[in-house]
Amino acid sequence: MKPEKIRVIAICVFRNGNKILAFEGYDTIKQQPYHRPLGGTVEFGERSDQAVIREIKEEINAEVTDLRYLGAIENIFIYEGNKGHELVQVYDGRFVDESLYEKSIIQGIEQSSPFRAVWVDLEKTGNGYPPLYPTGLVELLESTKSSKIPA
Repeated sequence: MKPEKIRVIAICVFRNGNKILAFEGYDTIKQQPYHRPLGGTVEFGERSDQAVIREIKEEINAEVTDLRYLGAIENIFIYEGNKGHELVQVYDGRFVDESLYEKSIIQGIEQSSPFRAVWVDLEKTGNGYPPLYPTGLVELLESTKSSKIPA
């Protein structure tokens, strides 16, 4: 992350009942686990919906369909002792491969580092549970509950 630069990212919320798919992260300075939906930086000349499709393909080798824009969140945060500032474009989407909804853990890779993505219960974030980032995401999802939720 470049200091004192605002980063534009796009993330995708894959819903599975009251759960969403999220990357498991850990801040070693705060000594705190956290979750964040999959996605990443929007490259120059790339639309944010295209960034979601590219990032999901790169991270977990999966195809996305039914993308729907939910909104934007401005996220100012501290990670590993460094201040960050992001404009987060949030999308709802579905996997083409429906079998991914049945997996409890989906292995991925980000910048040559392996990671795990897990289904996070939206009622079990913060308050003793790992936080879900970006801050404000749970509220945005509550305000857009009419989204398609898989059976």
